[in-house]
Amino acid sequence: MSTEQAELAERARRFAAERLAPGYRARERAGAVEPEVRREMGEHGFIAPELPAQLGGRGTGRLSSGIAVEEIAKGDFSVSYLQVVGSLVGQILATEAPADLAARWVPGICAGEHVVGIGLTEPHAGSDAGMPRLTARREQDHYVLDGVKSLSFCGSASAAVVFARTGDDQRRAKGISAFLVPLDLPGVTRESYADMGTRAVERGAVHLDGVRVPAGNLIGAEGCGFTQVMRGFDFSRALIGLQCTGLAQLTVDDTWRYVSEREAFDRPLSAFQGVSFPLAESETLLTAARLLCRETLWLADEGLAHTAKAAMCKWWAPKTAFEVIQNCLLLHGQFGYRTDLPVEQRLRDVLGLQIGDGTAQIMKLVIARDRLGRELAP
Repeated sequence: MSTEQAELAERARRFAAERLAPGYRARERAGAVEPEVRREMGEHGFIAPELPAQLGGRGTGRLSSGIAVEEIAKGDFSVSYLQVVGSLVGQILATEAPADLAARWVPGICAGEHVVGIGLTEPHAGSDAGMPRLTARREQDHYVLDGVKSLSFCGSASAAVVFARTGDDQRRAKGISAFLVPLDLPGVTRESYADMGTRAVERGAVHLDGVRVPAGNLIGAEGCGFTQVMRGFDFSRALIGLQCTGLAQLTVDDTWRYVSEREAFDRPLSAFQGVSFPLAESETLLTAARLLCRETLWLADEGLAHTAKAAMCKWWAPKTAFEVIQNCLLLHGQFGYRTDLPVEQRLRDVLGLQIGDGTAQIMKLVIARDRLGRELAP
């Protein structure tokens, strides 16, 4: 890391330990992240720091953003997802939206004043995001939207970027447009989901019933939103990998301490190979996952191809993190299974990202197509 990146990592590490970690479990019970925490994240420059300064970012680059995300995840996994969504949506608006629309919304995202969600998938379809039922029809200077979108931060989001079918072309990923939809418009209702983990992320659905959106809120060209905007997901997939790596590394660090202090059969648990060797394997796997994710972000900063590597980050890092945390839970014995310690919450939290933002099967399809081309891939 550069000197600036090391300083950013240290600031994020202190903020995570002192401000976020004490409230990690309380936020799960409350099912939300406090608005003041969002604003503090913005003040510290932790939300979308890679965006240019004129839009409220710090111009740090994508790798720096990933370094911060990994440290923040150690304090509160759900809070770190604010960074992931902020970077994803912020990049989409900064690169694809009309300049006035980006100037209106992106600074608020970076400052933590607003959460703008991403409404890509729909409850009926899941991974089949290229066939939305949400429709948008043009009426003079507005589009009228009808349908449903799944959404993270559904309860607290001020707006959402949603994908809707605007054309008659029913081929997958064709005739789809992207819109920024303020969620205080008439016809918008919100539905909360009851998830087993990351409850502070407030996953749910927004129902759009005849919602009139100004034509100026169209992002990219009409009918091309899916292909234009999906490029931003390469970035967020690497961030998600580092989210998961950070939480798993924290759990491994805690477990090293635990097995060094607890005794069985007149010896510290750490003296048994069956205890220390799995932790050594976990350190190895997390180091590899971290380097893969950082390389992906470095490639993105350099303007080099990174789609396949981003997909590798998304399927492998969450899976590895889940397996590492599960093993750490078992090494804690009965205390790991109890809710006295946060290990069980970490396990539930990280599990969700083996599903959300692209399943392992979808990511492997991306990798296969990158190597083989669409004609020869599944």
